Amino acid sequence: MRLGKWPRRISFGMSDRSSTSERHLVIGAGPIGLAMGAALKRRGIPFDIVDVGSGVGGNWLHGVYRSAHIVSSRKATEYADYPMPEYFPDFPSADQMLAYLTAFAEDRGLLPHCEFNKKVSSVVSEDASHWTVTFADGETRTYKGVVVCNGHHWDKRYPELRGTFTGEILHSKDYRDVSQVEGKRVLVIGGGNSGVDMACDAGRFGKSCDISLKSGYWYLPKTFLGRPLTDVPIWGLPIFMQRAILRTIVKLSIGDYRRYGLQRPNHKLFDRHPAFGTDLLGAIRLGRVKPHPAIDHVDGKTVTFVDGSTGTYDLIIAATGFYTSFPFLPDGLIKVKDNVVQVYGGAFPAGIRGLYIVGWAQARNGFGRLITPLSDLYARLIAMQDELEFPIGTLMEQSFTQRLPTTHLVDPEKTRREIRLAHWVLPLLKLRDRRMARKEAFAAEKGRIPVRA
Repeated sequence: MRLGKWPRRISFGMSDRSSTSERHLVIGAGPIGLAMGAALKRRGIPFDIVDVGSGVGGNWLHGVYRSAHIVSSRKATEYADYPMPEYFPDFPSADQMLAYLTAFAEDRGLLPHCEFNKKVSSVVSEDASHWTVTFADGETRTYKGVVVCNGHHWDKRYPELRGTFTGEILHSKDYRDVSQVEGKRVLVIGGGNSGVDMACDAGRFGKSCDISLKSGYWYLPKTFLGRPLTDVPIWGLPIFMQRAILRTIVKLSIGDYRRYGLQRPNHKLFDRHPAFGTDLLGAIRLGRVKPHPAIDHVDGKTVTFVDGSTGTYDLIIAATGFYTSFPFLPDGLIKVKDNVVQVYGGAFPAGIRGLYIVGWAQARNGFGRLITPLSDLYARLIAMQDELEFPIGTLMEQSFTQRLPTTHLVDPEKTRREIRLAHWVLPLLKLRDRRMARKEAFAAEKGRIPVRA
């Protein structure tokens, strides 16, 4: 495995752009887009990859701060068919992740398929079998299908503040290094992984740092008994057993969150994404970070919290997450409820042929165990679409075993088991397709409205 220090920031022309009408377009060259490209290539499906950035890597190229590192372990994050080098630490840095993804793209021969600095403006269905893609530079192409892998860490979500803050407000997406907090009175809103890192930076290098948490978080230690927690063999157990074991680990290694001035979580573990690491708890004990509850209102640079306490700040860092959105798709084409994309099988919208929404969900303990087998399954389904009368999502919609998702968090081990089962039952999709086609033909003969979406 060859790893460079940084990706080559050039745009690779695609090997043959003379005709794209029989190709699939992958939007995004991040970890998911690269995995989908590799899977399509293994299946012999022609494809192109475009990305708005200057190279592969997605968020690891243009969207992380200097001190960022993965919170799941190296083994839980690496592609199943492309391990990270053993000399990498348990929790690789942003630079190491970027080098790894670049090496993967080179090793799998994906770079000739990539075009960088290429922003997609719109994706519109041309007919029942093709999509018209328009780019920001005015170019228009026709594709057989579109695989959307545009990620979920870019459409910034800001807190709704009552009143007017006259200091600086910075979203966590725009935080790069400690120079942005040096000498400032900082308030971080949000206690997820990024918020914790930025609060710890501000606690060390800022004039002062407070953190506002609307509710309690589950903070899990990154390691347990000398191993990364995501490598401890508990993740294949039923969810109630995982919760019981992890609650015990928290009790033994951390104790009651209230001892740190934090609220107890008011939700079950994994109902929301937990935060891995105890750096915030250490910073609180060192007096570098002071916790507060939710904000009541702001006035100038003064912030009043719901418990009546106040603070004066020069900078607010909004570590309040992101929206899941697809601005290049027609409004309403893909429904999103509370960041949960309403597609079947994690990628397939009902009633739409040739459009696949991949990578919007988040694995609870590292995507590496999941992304390779899942992308291979998706590539197989994309290849199968040519043999079917109906869109795959429509066929899944008619299945009593398929339901729309209710959360954006997925259990990698459970999903892997479902993937293995899916490969065995895929022939049933063809059977259902034939039955629905016969039903449609019969309805047409009787003068009824066809069932086709």
